[in-house]
Amino acid sequence: MTSRRRSLTVFFATLSLATAALMSYGSPAPQTGSQTAGAPKAAIKLVIFNEGRPGLLTDRGVVDVSALVRPLGGHDAMQAIITRYDELKPQLAKLAAEGPAKPLSSVTFKAPVPRAKLLAMGGNFREFGARQPAPMWGFIKSTDSILGSGGTVVLPEIDANIFHHEAELVVVFGKACSNVPADKAMDCVFGFTQGVDVSARMPPNPNATGGGRDITKMVLSAGKSHNGFSPIGPAIVPKDEVGDPQKLDIKLWVNGELRPNYNMSDAAHSIAESIAWALAITPVQAGDVLFMGTNHQGLGAMQDGDKVELETSKIGRLTVMVADPLKRRWPRGVDEATAEGVRNGTGAPGSKSRPLK
Repeated sequence: MTSRRRSLTVFFATLSLATAALMSYGSPAPQTGSQTAGAPKAAIKLVIFNEGRPGLLTDRGVVDVSALVRPLGGHDAMQAIITRYDELKPQLAKLAAEGPAKPLSSVTFKAPVPRAKLLAMGGNFREFGARQPAPMWGFIKSTDSILGSGGTVVLPEIDANIFHHEAELVVVFGKACSNVPADKAMDCVFGFTQGVDVSARMPPNPNATGGGRDITKMVLSAGKSHNGFSPIGPAIVPKDEVGDPQKLDIKLWVNGELRPNYNMSDAAHSIAESIAWALAITPVQAGDVLFMGTNHQGLGAMQDGDKVELETSKIGRLTVMVADPLKRRWPRGVDEATAEGVRNGTGAPGSKSRPLK
């Protein structure tokens, strides 16, 4: 080959490589699988839907994950997912990102843990800094009070001063635990959901006996345990997806009106401290829950025909309707008497309320 021909060959080879480089400049790198470059990782949000099927709530709808825990359904299925989460997480993540989804219009949500033991903290917030932390106390709610998103809270025909909506973060336990110190308490936690602690505020009982609150026990709260008084869900989000739960925002709307609107940083006692206190009194199993209490500054009446929506950052939105066979009425908006009484320590929630005549 002549020197001239050799030079031309090198020239055209170099030109070809340069052209290819220019054509590929700025083009995205080849993708593996079906994941799009730069697309955010799909969150894992566990639900129970329709006939008790376990699923994942996604932007596309609900992905059925029954095959992972078949033949289990309902509470047993969710409990199995919780206890086997480390093993199932890769499959759950893939299904959340790519699995075939049912449209929300074809889905009826159930409570994500329909047979949970319900523990709850009381008086656990500083009311936007107005109150100093008080000794921890809490109570138990009946499992029969559990309700799923999309359900209806039916107000019982009792002589209540008012029915309040308490918007709360709910801890979901991941294993059997009891008597754990605060520095180990988060090891017991699988994840978080949210709930409305519906509360019937009753007039004083003239026949009641006894002194103040016993902070060494958790007893059943009758006014918070009526059927449907514990709407929770729709989803449970594993703790590794939530980040710092003490920084979550919690908001509740009634017929589009924003009422409670607070951040978990207002808690008088941390989640870990609350868990340690509760589990020193009673043990829990995987799938049991702890309501974290509420800030009382946005409470208001729940009454016939209301649409109540609860939203906690990182978790999603819970919606329930309200029905009252007696069609009782209370003033609309925030219960300012309760807000002031709790803030200043001058009155119990609902103590100054009565239905309108």
